[in-house]
Amino acid sequence: MPVNTFEEKDYSREGSTGKIFLRILKFMKPHWGWMALFLIAVILTSVIDAYLTYLSKRIIDEGIVVGNIPVLLNIIYQYGALVVFEAFTVFTFIYMVGFVGEKVRYDLRQKMFNHLQSLSLSYYNQTPVGWIMSRVTNDTERVAELETWGLLDSTWGVINIATSMYFMFRINSRLAWIVAAILPILLFVGIKFQTRILKQYRIVRKINSQITASYNENITGVRVIKALGRENENLREFSEESGSMYNASYRAAWISALFLPTVQLISSLALGGIIWYSGAQAQIGGISVGGMQAFLSYITSMMWPIQDLARVIAEMQRAIASAERIFTLIDTTPDVRDRPEAYDPGSIRGNIEFEKVSFWYESNTPVIKELSFMVHHGETIALVGSTGGGKTTIVNLICRFFEPKRGRILIDGKDYTDYSLSSIQSRIGVVLQTPHLFSGTIKENIAYGRLDATDQDIEAAARLTGAHDFIVKMEHGYDEQVGEGGVLLSVGQKQLISLARAVLSDPEIFIMDEATSSVDTLTEAALQHGIESIMQGRTTFIIAHRLSTIKNSDRIFVIENGQISEMGNHNELIKKKGKYYSLYTQQFRQEQEKKYNLLYQD
Repeated sequence: MPVNTFEEKDYSREGSTGKIFLRILKFMKPHWGWMALFLIAVILTSVIDAYLTYLSKRIIDEGIVVGNIPVLLNIIYQYGALVVFEAFTVFTFIYMVGFVGEKVRYDLRQKMFNHLQSLSLSYYNQTPVGWIMSRVTNDTERVAELETWGLLDSTWGVINIATSMYFMFRINSRLAWIVAAILPILLFVGIKFQTRILKQYRIVRKINSQITASYNENITGVRVIKALGRENENLREFSEESGSMYNASYRAAWISALFLPTVQLISSLALGGIIWYSGAQAQIGGISVGGMQAFLSYITSMMWPIQDLARVIAEMQRAIASAERIFTLIDTTPDVRDRPEAYDPGSIRGNIEFEKVSFWYESNTPVIKELSFMVHHGETIALVGSTGGGKTTIVNLICRFFEPKRGRILIDGKDYTDYSLSSIQSRIGVVLQTPHLFSGTIKENIAYGRLDATDQDIEAAARLTGAHDFIVKMEHGYDEQVGEGGVLLSVGQKQLISLARAVLSDPEIFIMDEATSSVDTLTEAALQHGIESIMQGRTTFIIAHRLSTIKNSDRIFVIENGQISEMGNHNELIKKKGKYYSLYTQQFRQEQEKKYNLLYQD
């Protein structure tokens, strides 16, 4: 398994996690009304819970100890009514947390998916699919959990502690001050643990992305892996990644596990001291029996919120580590985007001009160098040359998947950056060397670029490209499932469907990037028939591996080292006896040797 060179951003140098947390909370803004109802229900539940404990003090002191039955019954009625009302508030906040949680998940995934649609090809060239998938799935879930159940537990904890402290001060202020003195100690411990836990979870999320990427590469490349017998080697490499994940997760879990017992130990020591002191107070009449019982109940009830807050702090670090990666994706700006004044010209004739265009990828080594040429409407241009010469880069620039680093490209006499991206790309039909189909039926794949197409339109496009004949022979015809990536069809069938998809979109510029190089001779003949019908009246660019398929092109550009070394039609270039002549005669000789079974004979 090749080493993944993708370098993930180091988030530990980003500074305070407070900004990240505030950004997480902003996702709640569209649902502030539901959140307000949720918070009111949580606050009411916490206040009622604390007041019920206070009522239990009154039951003992004002009813049982003095034997006042009317007062006792009155307090019990209050107690019962509040219990019923509390049941309603508990139902409300639990329902709300589930409802809002799903809303947040939907918003996060929708925002990321929409943003992914706008990103340039360069982003996908640099970023592993597994990293992206991990952001959309695992990290989204963690952030949504923090914004719902995490917010519930923390709100409950804070309000519970606040109300408990209020009633404790009403019962005995001296004891209450002792309890209040413990809270800063717990806060200090929480901050110390927070830093260490976040550091480990950042490592965990980074390795998790690498593991997801490994899964993706092994599943999509399973045929190559099995053909080369790489199973054991890939298992060894994956085991190393899984081992690193285990070690980082273990350290994070160990620190998180240590946090809660530390909080419990400090709380228990405080509780022991308070029980001793309250006993002494009771002996001298400083606190009543009911007051002592209520005071200890408040302290005990505070233990759970404190422990919940400790757990939420640990969970928060995990969620912040996930949120950092989500925001990295969302904050990525497309390399290619519309100018503020970009517009849709309505139609494109297909006159294309390169003016001293230079382009390079990540390195500063130009792939295209000062390239200039003019193509008129309706011309068919073939691009040939050795691998890495810049042919695919040229058509990527025409499609505006990338933009020139220097120079400019004109469509119909205007800089194509004046046009909106959608107005250019929606008018260009592209058929790639490796066709990609989406899960669904043949009909859905042909209509992928034109959702309003009728069944008659779809069939007409399939007939034009020669795909109709094999489609109708299938059990379900146009409703036949193609499988993920078109795995249930042959390469030739997928290519014909891709061609039909391009025809149905009725492009004004047509591009074929070695579309016939992966198919057999019979399929190539069917494709060639479909291609010729599409090229009529359209500006067409063809990148061809088999030079016999481009003899009828209006012009042939021989691309070498990012420049045009030769230009002309087939006959003109053959007469020149230059690079094209050499390529063509060599390929022709190889085809003849195969035809007559002369290759590799003794």
